[in-house]
Amino acid sequence: MLVGSETERPTHLHTPRLLGAKTLTACWMAWRVSTHLLWGAVLGRLLVPRLSKQQRDERLQKWARKMLNRLGVELKIVGAPAQAGPMLLVSNHVSWVDILALYVACPCRFVSKADVERWPLVGALATGAGALFMRRESRRDAMRIVHRMTKALKDGDILAVFPEGTTSDGSSVLPFHSSLIQAAISADAPVQPAALQILNSESGESSRAISYIADDSLVGSIWRTLCARQLCAVVTFGAPQVAGGRDRRAWAQDLRGEIVAIRQR
Repeated sequence: MLVGSETERPTHLHTPRLLGAKTLTACWMAWRVSTHLLWGAVLGRLLVPRLSKQQRDERLQKWARKMLNRLGVELKIVGAPAQAGPMLLVSNHVSWVDILALYVACPCRFVSKADVERWPLVGALATGAGALFMRRESRRDAMRIVHRMTKALKDGDILAVFPEGTTSDGSSVLPFHSSLIQAAISADAPVQPAALQILNSESGESSRAISYIADDSLVGSIWRTLCARQLCAVVTFGAPQVAGGRDRRAWAQDLRGEIVAIRQR
């Protein structure tokens, strides 16, 4: 009995210390993330508007890559992401980390919900990066965004959309809304499917540490990310494809099927 009790004691003594160390590490990482986010807002508001498109892309890709590093999220890119437009990227949506991962892989402009424009710091950064903001509850606004997307694609931009319209828990791909796919048809531009997964880099299994669904708060999701370990965002790019006579609904359904198939490989 005496030997057994002595053997168990170190485990009980070290557990609080271990938890405290993890919390301190997460707090330090949170500070570094916050300062980098502040720098991103300065970039978006003051510096990026004065730069050429190439300079803007380089600055913002460097910022996004560094943010992933400060979050402790590894990035793995599979396939060949488009580096020049016109191109419409279509991806499933798991978390706010998706935007960082896609932007590092490919300098693109995102179509985002209008609320993001009003978010502190993030709104300034998204605006500087050329995001197109849409009120999803408004059909008229969706038509306006499709017209702007069509023009941007004709001008040679790379645009990125999340046709699920919201984030999921990552276990499956939600049905696709097809309205924004119309821009690629109107501009006669190709579409490239991209499949996003958040994995534990050691086990290779799906991780929900970065989830941002239902009642999740952005702050809470970021904190879980900082407390987690061995996270890897995997972005797998499929081959670009053209409409080939498909309407937007049929094309959206086929693109979803392609992303589901990519995730299952």
